[in-house]
Amino acid sequence: MTDLTTLLEVGGPVAALGGGAAYTRAKHPGVYWSTVGLPISTARLLGSYSSVMEACGLTVAPSRLRVLAVKATTRREVRPVPPRRGIIRPTSTGLRIRLRLAPGQEPADVAASAERLRHAWGVHAVYVSTVKPGVVELQLVGFDVLRRVRMPRKVTSGLLKVPVALREDATPYVRDYRAIPHQLTLGATLSGKSMYLRHLVAGLAPQPVALVGIDCKRGVELSPFAARLSALATDPEQAAELLPVLIQEMEDRYELIKARQGLAPGTPDEEITSDVWGLPEDERPVPIVLFVDEVAELFLVATRKDEERRDEMVTQLIRLAQLGRAAGIYLEVCGQRFGAELGKGATMLRAQLTGRVCHRVNDEASAKMALGDIAPEAVSAACAIAPESPGLAVAGDSSGGWSRIRTPYLSLGDAAAICRESAHLVPGLPALKPFRPDVPMPPVESPAPAVQPRPVTD
Repeated sequence: MTDLTTLLEVGGPVAALGGGAAYTRAKHPGVYWSTVGLPISTARLLGSYSSVMEACGLTVAPSRLRVLAVKATTRREVRPVPPRRGIIRPTSTGLRIRLRLAPGQEPADVAASAERLRHAWGVHAVYVSTVKPGVVELQLVGFDVLRRVRMPRKVTSGLLKVPVALREDATPYVRDYRAIPHQLTLGATLSGKSMYLRHLVAGLAPQPVALVGIDCKRGVELSPFAARLSALATDPEQAAELLPVLIQEMEDRYELIKARQGLAPGTPDEEITSDVWGLPEDERPVPIVLFVDEVAELFLVATRKDEERRDEMVTQLIRLAQLGRAAGIYLEVCGQRFGAELGKGATMLRAQLTGRVCHRVNDEASAKMALGDIAPEAVSAACAIAPESPGLAVAGDSSGGWSRIRTPYLSLGDAAAICRESAHLVPGLPALKPFRPDVPMPPVESPAPAVQPRPVTD
């Protein structure tokens, strides 16, 4: 009886501790990792590093000098040598460790064993990146950072750089318009595409750029940001009037660049330029970011009479995508579906959109149109996105690299408030003034009726 009582007294706190750890792991994975997961994974890595590397085939035969030294000093068996390990650096989401590869090894050998390393050391994922020739970095992620997105506190930002989502390796996904000028973003209804677009607008609003929108859903997506927009077209007819103005603006900027290129003998190299970023700051025109929501609406026509207008708009979009970067004009093309069946020019426009972001789509063909020409293996990852994970997407570019990302939640009211606070930053572009959207004034609350004094009576 005494032993049973003692067991119950000891088992109660242990059960409570285990239950608390399970709850923390499910609801607060970051806290669980910092307190429990990090020490356990570190101990596993230190205790089993050599054996795990040997099991993964990442060891090499020792040098002759090492063999002679081991035989001369000890009677131990000469074992294969694993890559030399650096210092373990813990992070809030995992671990980082650098490995110096042995002669004859390459980073692909380590990347091929990433799944084995993940199971051996009990972490959520392992990612391999090359630091310099002969040195790779293993990034161990302790938990699923995309289940509940929390952006890092320190994020690289700057002009035309917007941290818009979180990658699956716990690094921020930054939309850099100067590195990737134009992008195609696809996603079905309720896939999180609008949230992604909302983050882009809110991130660019405090910057000295001109924001232009084409929203053929009568402006329901972009109208809340009207206070910060320099121009907005809400149907194909208005878009057909706005696009020629942007083409003319682009041509005027090229004339400005050409005038700067009237080079005289002895002109310094730093004054020779082929785009707006080489112009002096006081002469440089403001960058323009064009958001096109539901791009399929620009391609679809109901009658033969509309085909000529459609072809003209598509041609203008292709010209902006081909020539706009040097003039400081960038495209963000969004839609639910984008394929060759939209009509002439669709494939040509897609080829000019370097960046690709594919949210959950309704068919495999849409995922192939978004990612198939740059990263075929990413198509299956995009098709596997569940409806229960809005905001989850696959991002890729023309280099062939791709990764899963997820956008954090941002309410429409908060994004619209950021645009209203930045309304004074709308640049003065005379050509776009006729397309400036009307900003509805907030309702003015009527003042409370004045309280009339009442005489004091008995």
